[in-house]
Amino acid sequence: MKIALLGYGRMGKAIEKLAKDRDHEIVYIHDKDSVEGDIAKADVAINFSIPTAAVDNLKIAFDNNVPVVCGTTGWLNQLSEVHDYCKAKKSGFLYASNFSIGVNLFFKLNELTAKLMKGQEKNYTAHLEETHHFHKLDAPSGTAITLAEGIAAQNNHYKNWSMDPETRDLKISAYREGEVPGTHCITYSSNIDEISIEHKAHSRQGFALGAIIAAEWLQGKEGIFSMNDVLNL
Repeated sequence: MKIALLGYGRMGKAIEKLAKDRDHEIVYIHDKDSVEGDIAKADVAINFSIPTAAVDNLKIAFDNNVPVVCGTTGWLNQLSEVHDYCKAKKSGFLYASNFSIGVNLFFKLNELTAKLMKGQEKNYTAHLEETHHFHKLDAPSGTAITLAEGIAAQNNHYKNWSMDPETRDLKISAYREGEVPGTHCITYSSNIDEISIEHKAHSRQGFALGAIIAAEWLQGKEGIFSMNDVLNL
């Protein structure tokens, strides 16, 4: 498979290494300061650019009939625009706030937990915490927002989230520390006990591998997809 890398930071470099280990070829690299190769030669593009570059990168790929796997967060106010553009170009698009296989299983565990806790709002208060490296530009993380949306889908009491410490909605706390790859924890607390579920990433390898697996799956497909499609969840 021939891959275009849109964004060449930490994630882009990790994807490049793993892709070559899986016998794929990198034919195009678009970083903020340079462009190398020909995107039209790619079978699929993987976008981990900065948020402000994401939409333009995606449109360039679609213009060249290249489907895109996108892991950049912080631009989702333009998601419907990108979906429409992809459909108009008859291309393929797969967005995920997190490509880790473990995290996508965690998303399902989070939804099940929220469903089980429905009706316990007088007894338990939900709180979501996420911690990432200090290089991360957006807060809360896209993964945290996906988790919050998963809770809201199963529990109408938490229709909205907020980072306000005094909120009556689902409270999200975001921390930026050192080189933490990503930790997400959902806690339901009462006066007598608490229930917590947590996912802790040990490295970026899981994110990179999941993005490559998604790209392998997306190659040759047309339409809008998610990791649920890739993993058949």
